[in-house]
Amino acid sequence: MKKLILPVLLAVASLTAQAQCPAAGTVVSIGLGSTVTSGVEITTNTTWTSNNIYYLDGFVYVNSGVTLTIQPGTIIKGSLANKGALIIRQGAQLIAEGTPTQPIVFTSAQPAGQRQPGDWGGVILVGRAPTNLPAVTNVEGGVVATFGGPSANLPNDNSGIVRYVRIEYPGVAFLPNSEINGLTLCGVGAGTTIDHVQVTGSGDDSFEWFGGTVNAKYLIGLAGTDDDFDTDNGYSGRVQYGISVRNPTRGDIATGGVSNGFESDNDATGTNNTPQTSAVFTNMSVFMPTTPAAATPFANSDAALIRRNSAQSIFNSVFAGRPFGLQLNSGSSGNTLTNAQTGLLAFQNNVVAGYSPRVARATGGALAGFSINSFIGTGNDTTRTVAALGLNADNFAFDGNCGASASCTPNFNLPAASLLNTGAAFTNAKLTGTGNGGVNSTIDVVTFRGAFGTTNWATGWTNFNPQITCYNVAGQVLANREVVNAPLQALTVSPNPTEGAAASLGFDVKTATTATVRVVDMMGREVAVVLNGGKLSAGPQRLMLPASLVPGMYVATVATGDAVQSVRFVVSK
Repeated sequence: MKKLILPVLLAVASLTAQAQCPAAGTVVSIGLGSTVTSGVEITTNTTWTSNNIYYLDGFVYVNSGVTLTIQPGTIIKGSLANKGALIIRQGAQLIAEGTPTQPIVFTSAQPAGQRQPGDWGGVILVGRAPTNLPAVTNVEGGVVATFGGPSANLPNDNSGIVRYVRIEYPGVAFLPNSEINGLTLCGVGAGTTIDHVQVTGSGDDSFEWFGGTVNAKYLIGLAGTDDDFDTDNGYSGRVQYGISVRNPTRGDIATGGVSNGFESDNDATGTNNTPQTSAVFTNMSVFMPTTPAAATPFANSDAALIRRNSAQSIFNSVFAGRPFGLQLNSGSSGNTLTNAQTGLLAFQNNVVAGYSPRVARATGGALAGFSINSFIGTGNDTTRTVAALGLNADNFAFDGNCGASASCTPNFNLPAASLLNTGAAFTNAKLTGTGNGGVNSTIDVVTFRGAFGTTNWATGWTNFNPQITCYNVAGQVLANREVVNAPLQALTVSPNPTEGAAASLGFDVKTATTATVRVVDMMGREVAVVLNGGKLSAGPQRLMLPASLVPGMYVATVATGDAVQSVRFVVSK
């Protein structure tokens, strides 16, 4: 039944969102209007302003020596037909510095309700920081840009600022086995600022680092397709505060596809090339709800797969939801296990909750004196159930899995009773020393494990239900407006299920508005108009639903001039 209901609900969301979505305002098209990989090149300093909507109509490059500045609150849409993408070449800069109330949004150009992973390319930053690629290498995805090689030797190279930015429905497969990710960072240096970035519905990885030294904080990978956090080619930066929440029905369906939380390689064949992949992640939350049933790509997936001679380390983090927790895969060489045995690779102070069949596994060959059970059992909590973590009930609320969250917005901050409030430790040498833990350092010293303490840093600038967001009005990027001006709140039907005669629709209106309230059935057919352009004053509202509804499932939709919210309810008899 769910397989039938969910697509129909999506169609209902599409109809209601489109009905209330005005025609797009001023749209500035940038690109060649084709899939030609040479694309169009920006050769002079350029600013994109929030009073326009920008349309990436193919590949758009920013050339060396040029800065592209994007104002806070700007909307940029990517072409589906021409695989729009933004590529910042070596020596160029992207200054995409949004704010908590005016984030910058890269999104699909498809109408609300019709968006899918891989609708457009994504954002690619290419820098001149070190990688372990001995020769100059082409960026993945058919992109005309290169990185790596002996001349890439600027660890503090600066590719700009990406802050308070959302990237929605990217990850186009331009070539077989050569996809563009949500945010791709190729040889990006530590002079670059990356923080408060949300990637939603990527058709490939949400975030991928190919070498480089850039640090990052406050990252969100939502409902991606392949891996959430992927590191390769000698990436050695530090990342703190990141969360991934997966849609169990969406995964990498390619032959042999596996959708992992972390995936880390030194390089594609596990060589000893230096610098070695040695990224440090701390305070990460890698989640997948256990319902609905997981798709095939999750059958053999790991919360963290570290392989091919990687020496990546993870601290103070929490993992829940996939069949396997940590996998160390050495192939036939044993080098990944050696990295773990010698301390080059660390996995400490983490909570690995509810994993079945295995909390950890070592694959690809044994190493004398090494036990994967002893490795993960030392300094990690591996005995908890997911329920024992004490998360908020709507921790997993997002597009397609909203549950009881009327606004489809997860509440990530930790309840006072959560065991994750304590237990973090920053004593390992990888977290101390120059540039790590301490005052004015890259890594904050906190008490909690996972991405969140008592403050929800994902509030306000994010969007966990972008499928129904209009994006046709320049500068209107806070579609949900939970923080600054939520027009509709606490949408409920009571009682639910109902016998029909006494059911009512309740919601709060923050400011006076005009609204239309409709009821549609599961085929998207309108069965009643409860209110047609009626004026509502600020405050609680209570509208009676029709008593004539026959038994079945329905959706009540409240639409104002700048928001559409829906709630599902059941008439039992």
